[in-house]
Amino acid sequence: MSRSETFEPPANRWLAFAVLLAANFMNIMDVTIVNVALPTLKTDFNATANKIEWVVAAYVFVFAILLLPCGRLGDIIGRRRVFVAGVSLFTFASALCGLAWSIDSLIAARVLQGVGAAMMAPQAMALIPSLFPPQERGSAFSFFALAAGFASVSGPILGGLLIDANILDLGWRTIFLVNVPVGGLTIALAMRLVPNVAGNKGIRIDYLGMLLAGSALFCVLLPLVEAPGLGWKTWMWPFVVAAPLLAVGFVSWEKHCAATGRSQLMPITLMRQRSFRFGAGLVGLLFSGVPGFFLVMALYLQDGFGLSPLWSGLTVVPFSVGVLSSSPISNRLGDRYLRRRVFAGGVTLAGAHLALHFVVLAQADQYSWAAFAPILFFAGFGVGTTAGPLFQLALSEADEADTGSASGASRAIQQVGSALGIAIMSGLYFATLGHASSDTHSAHTAALVTSLYYTLGAFSILAICAVLFRVDTKTSV
Repeated sequence: MSRSETFEPPANRWLAFAVLLAANFMNIMDVTIVNVALPTLKTDFNATANKIEWVVAAYVFVFAILLLPCGRLGDIIGRRRVFVAGVSLFTFASALCGLAWSIDSLIAARVLQGVGAAMMAPQAMALIPSLFPPQERGSAFSFFALAAGFASVSGPILGGLLIDANILDLGWRTIFLVNVPVGGLTIALAMRLVPNVAGNKGIRIDYLGMLLAGSALFCVLLPLVEAPGLGWKTWMWPFVVAAPLLAVGFVSWEKHCAATGRSQLMPITLMRQRSFRFGAGLVGLLFSGVPGFFLVMALYLQDGFGLSPLWSGLTVVPFSVGVLSSSPISNRLGDRYLRRRVFAGGVTLAGAHLALHFVVLAQADQYSWAAFAPILFFAGFGVGTTAGPLFQLALSEADEADTGSASGASRAIQQVGSALGIAIMSGLYFATLGHASSDTHSAHTAALVTSLYYTLGAFSILAICAVLFRVDTKTSV
């Protein structure tokens, strides 16, 4: 008798699922909510440009590096145990963020937040098969997507509201402290409602692979973040040289692990699949243009126009609405016309960012929400149109045994792309800002226009790749 025939779902499974959604909501919202506070943080701590970049990049980068090994840790010692530990660490780190006394202490606390997020995020999705029978799992995964979209919409608005409200004169600190009661309640309910699935202690973590991959990415990220503020320094060259060597070492080690039957951080079978390399690589490229864009937009709107954090957050809401609006179309099309949808989304994104380039130049000194709204809506629609097909392409050739690894690897590459995009776009922004005219608005306009060259180029490449590269998949392209 198969497991699906004997599986009896818990009676309180939807309550338990709500607990998992709450944790996932906190994780995603913490990426977007901090953007509206960056100008305030820069002023309060008298922080340099590269320190402000690290407030965002440190969280995303650590999350990306630890996503796969923490997912494997849940397989080994039990998913609820790692989930609760992750939420606990995330909650504690959020409190440290809210109590930060310097920009360096805030960055350190954000690193801890990233560790907690990496521990809880993969367990939330991995626990779905333990809660729901096969016929209900599709709905559960759809709710995850809906919660992610809602978190991206509400993050900038909630951040703006909290900062403007200035509760107990705490200012920006409330955007982190709000996680403390939510996290505490999530921990208590998880211990009561989420099933305690036993782990498999026979599985091993690829520690050396994790070290090599993390070191390679750190060597890429450090010069990208530091160079715009400090200028190019001699000490940065060793990192540039080490990055490709570490990357080659990582691939070689994974091949060795595959040949000797050891656990691999990223299964070599995935690296050999053209559809995975194509899909996951373009996932990284797509998301390299999204978080970085929100970061520079927040700086442009608040420092360039003097908008409040709330109005800054409201300005980018049409982007998230566009993402949500594309969901019904993606659900209806399923796994059909994947490459064509990637092409259409890439063209839409490139066109929207080209139009935004001209709108920014035409804004003069007067801010117009109506001028930004339709362009940001279509940009979000383009992301929603493109993201789903890319993840499906990445998984299209994976065997059932490798689907979990392929999904986790794709998400990790997504976060790596986000971290690199944040470094590149904010680097372009601050480098241009430092050489622009003394007029505040003109300086920030020039900085935003320069950083938009990256998104325009990245999304154009995305569309071109969808046309030029052919992949063999199990689905219609």
